[in-house]
Amino acid sequence: MSFFSAGTFVVWGAIAYNYGWVAVAIQWTMCIAGFVIGFVVAPRWQRTGVLTAAEFITKRLGYHTQKVYSYLFLLLSVFTTGAFLYPVAKILEVATNIPIAITTIILGVLIIVYTAAGGMWAVVVTDVLQFIVLTAAVLIVVPLSFGKIGGVSPFIQRVPEHFFSFFNHEYSIGFLIAFAFYNLFYLSGNWAYVQRYTTVKTPKDAKKVGWLFGALYVVSPVIWMLPPMIYRIINPDLGHLGAEGAYLLMCKAVLPIGMLGMILGAMIFATSSSVNTTLNISAGVFTNDLYRHFFPSSSEKKLIRIARYSTIFFGIFTIIVALLVPLMGGIVAVVISVGAITGAALFLPPLWCLFSKRQTGRSALTVTIVSLFINLLLKFVAPVFGVSLSRSMEMIVGVGIPIVLLAFYEIGLTVFPRENIVYENYKKLSMVQASGTAEDDLQADTGNRHGKKVISLGVLLISVLVLIIGLASIHTSWVVFITGIIILVLGIFMYPYKGVHGKISANNIQTKTDKDYVD
Repeated sequence: MSFFSAGTFVVWGAIAYNYGWVAVAIQWTMCIAGFVIGFVVAPRWQRTGVLTAAEFITKRLGYHTQKVYSYLFLLLSVFTTGAFLYPVAKILEVATNIPIAITTIILGVLIIVYTAAGGMWAVVVTDVLQFIVLTAAVLIVVPLSFGKIGGVSPFIQRVPEHFFSFFNHEYSIGFLIAFAFYNLFYLSGNWAYVQRYTTVKTPKDAKKVGWLFGALYVVSPVIWMLPPMIYRIINPDLGHLGAEGAYLLMCKAVLPIGMLGMILGAMIFATSSSVNTTLNISAGVFTNDLYRHFFPSSSEKKLIRIARYSTIFFGIFTIIVALLVPLMGGIVAVVISVGAITGAALFLPPLWCLFSKRQTGRSALTVTIVSLFINLLLKFVAPVFGVSLSRSMEMIVGVGIPIVLLAFYEIGLTVFPRENIVYENYKKLSMVQASGTAEDDLQADTGNRHGKKVISLGVLLISVLVLIIGLASIHTSWVVFITGIIILVLGIFMYPYKGVHGKISANNIQTKTDKDYVD
């Protein structure tokens, strides 16, 4: 859900409205990436014994390399969070007719305050709760949307030609292949998502993270993209920027008022989750990996204060970037271009080092900087001289250059091997790295139990709200009321009742020795 945001409905929804099934095909590349990560990448991250990608880069490639990557990541995070914030502001504009500049600033300030106060638990809880709400709301929208136009057959008969094609001239087969690699590198190497693989107990648990992501992305894109595709039948004249609001316009046309409010709130939470995940990581990188290095004697209280100040700082720049999105060609152009320019260049070299013993800090940084330079040159300088890349070529070149450069280094370092002291030290450290203690397990179990309780109570509250809305609209549709009952049962099932399920007793934990926890 931290990968997911209102941008899913705005960015891919706009593509679904304009081109149809292409939007589903694009998102299925994310499904492929999830399964590859589950089988190969996630367990490897978990076995490193680190908690953050920055920590891995420090141990594997050296502190100076990590410092440069930290600066680059912080710079990129401003653009990615701005790209997350703009779509939900756009949705609010469509729903309320409030100018988008005002909705952007209001939402940005709320998310900054929320993130600074809530920390990582705020991310985890909202991830689950808004997943429940959005899933329920989206499942309701689909049958109501078909009902609006008279069923599935009229939809199939009235869509434009090639509406069910998997690719087209703008999003070609080459684009889909390159985008699949981009998603693999992004989901495997992005610092915000690496923590999803490193903070679980075992490699098997880390695999489940990738597998669940992949499984959800098999079915979700179809359900998500049908409403904007159906809205193309109702109103085929939205235009370029107007298409960004197609999903919510469909919701406004078919949902009861209360349910529309819930889906709007869930989208805000979805974006909040994506933004505060990145803001948390950015604040953590700045505080722990940069500030504390220069001021090692800082107290924990001061570090918390610095983290909150940096959250506010990055949040303000996020708002500024979001306000500039319309001037940069719209959210679709921004998301695709930022991904093509920075995705593979920034995240692939450290990820490659997760599997290679030959790469060094110098080779990784060289690949990143050269790739970024070439991509920026092709994007902003080449058009001045009449050379402009298509969207497909932009993605292919952005992903292909880092792969070629890293392969070149790998071959060169194999043919002409050099002593890699940093890697040897990392290897020795990994052999004795302990993954935790008995007390850590007991503390984690207590925290997890509390978190599950909060989440289940939140789900139960959501079910009550949906049931109330369902009762109010039961004369027009039973769908909302039945959905409320399903959510109620889910909330009851999720509650962590005392007993044999999942509770680790102190006596059981104490029977383990430190040796049991060695990686």
